[in-house]
Amino acid sequence: MNDWHSWAAVAVFVGAYALIISEKIHRVAVALGGAGLMLAIGATDDVSAFHSEDTGVDWNVIFLLMGMMVIVGVLKKTGMFEYLAIWAVKRARAQPFRVMAMLMVITAVTSALLDNVTTVLLIAPMTLLVCERLAVPSAPFLIAEVMASNIGGTATLVGDPPNIIIASRAGLTFNDFLVHLAPLIVALVVVLLGLCRFMFRAVLRFDEDRAAEIMALEEGEAIRDPRMLAQGLVVLGLVVTGFVLHPVLHYAPSVVALLGAGLLVAVSAVETGDVLAEVEWPTLAFFGGLFIMIGGLIETGVIDRISQALAGVIGGNELGGAMTLLGASAVLSGVVDNIPYVATMAPITADLVHRTGGGGDHVLWWALGLGADLGGNATAIGASANVVVLGIAERNRQPISFWQFTRYGLVVTAVTVALSLLYVWLRYFVLS
Repeated sequence: MNDWHSWAAVAVFVGAYALIISEKIHRVAVALGGAGLMLAIGATDDVSAFHSEDTGVDWNVIFLLMGMMVIVGVLKKTGMFEYLAIWAVKRARAQPFRVMAMLMVITAVTSALLDNVTTVLLIAPMTLLVCERLAVPSAPFLIAEVMASNIGGTATLVGDPPNIIIASRAGLTFNDFLVHLAPLIVALVVVLLGLCRFMFRAVLRFDEDRAAEIMALEEGEAIRDPRMLAQGLVVLGLVVTGFVLHPVLHYAPSVVALLGAGLLVAVSAVETGDVLAEVEWPTLAFFGGLFIMIGGLIETGVIDRISQALAGVIGGNELGGAMTLLGASAVLSGVVDNIPYVATMAPITADLVHRTGGGGDHVLWWALGLGADLGGNATAIGASANVVVLGIAERNRQPISFWQFTRYGLVVTAVTVALSLLYVWLRYFVLS
C-alpha cells in the first residue's frame, strides 16, 4: 500500500470515530459507512475484509455473540432473569449499592472463568430488571458491570481474547496468568467498587417503601416455563463446559455457542422467529463495520507503523519498555479494538523480549496484556463487552451515550492503569 492509502484510511477512521463520539449519526450507520469507504478507497478489499483472519471481520466473535444471544433469548422467555433479579435484590436487602457490588463481583468472577462478552450477555438482562424493581437508572449499574467484566477478564487466559493471543505467542499457561495477574486484578476489583460507590453516589439511594415491596415478593412466581428453563440451563451448562474444555476439545467458542443455540431451539417449544428477534442485529452489524475499518488500518500499514514506532521508543530498556508498553497499550486499546492491536503487537513484543533476554513470562508480556485489557474501559467502543452492553441498553429503550460511558471509563482506566504501573514496577523491578 502507498502513503495515499494510509492517509486516506486514517482520515476515514478518524472521521468515523468523530461521528460516533458526536452521536449525530447512529454508530451502526457510521461503522457500516466507514467500512464501505475503506473498501471504496482500496484500503482493503473484499477478500481481506471478509476472509482474512488477520485483517477481516472476526467471524468467531460475530457467531459467538449470535449463538449466546439466541440462548439468552430463550432463557429470557422462561422468567429466569426476573427470578434472579428478585433474588439478588432481596439478598442485598434492596440496598442499591449492595446490589451493584454483588452484581459487579459476580460479573468479574464469571468473566475470569468464561469471557467478558458472554458474561455481560447473561448479566445485563437481569440488571435491567433489578433496576426496574429498585426504580433506579440502569446506566450506572450496566457501566459498573461492564468495567468489572473487563477487569475480571484480565485475570485469566480465557477471560479476554487478547490474553489468548498473548498466551499462544509467549507459550504461557492458564496458571501463569493466575500467578502474575490475578493478585492485581483482585485488588483492582476492590478499587473499582470504591470508585463506583463515589461516582454513582447520586443514584444509589435507598427507598424504604420500594424495599418493603420487593422483600414481600416471591421470586419463584416469576418462573413462567419450568420445562424450558431446565432445558435452557442444561444447554447453557454444556456450552460453558465446552468453553472451559477448549484446550482439550479444540472447538472455537463460536462453534460451541452455535451448537448450543441450535440444540436449544431444536429441543424447546420456542418459536424460532421469536428467538431470532431477540438477537442484537445492530450490535453485530456495528462489529462487522468496525472490524473492516480496523482491517483497513492494518492493511495500509498504519497499525504496524505505530507499533514499530513504539518498539523504537522502548529499545532495550526493560523498565522503560514495560512502563511505555503498558501505558501506550491502554491508550491505543481505548481507541482501536484490543484484539487486532494485540495481534499486531505480539510479534513485536516477542522481539523485544528476545532482545532483553527474557522468557515466556517476561514482564513485557504482562505489560501488554494489562494495558490492552484495562484500556478497553476507557471509551464506549474500547472493548467488545462495552459495545454489547450499549446495544442491549438501547434495545431496552435505556440508551447509554458515548460520553456517558466514557466520562466514567476514563476515570476508571486512569486509576487502574496507574495502579498496574505501580504493581509492575514493584513486583518485577523492586521486589524481584
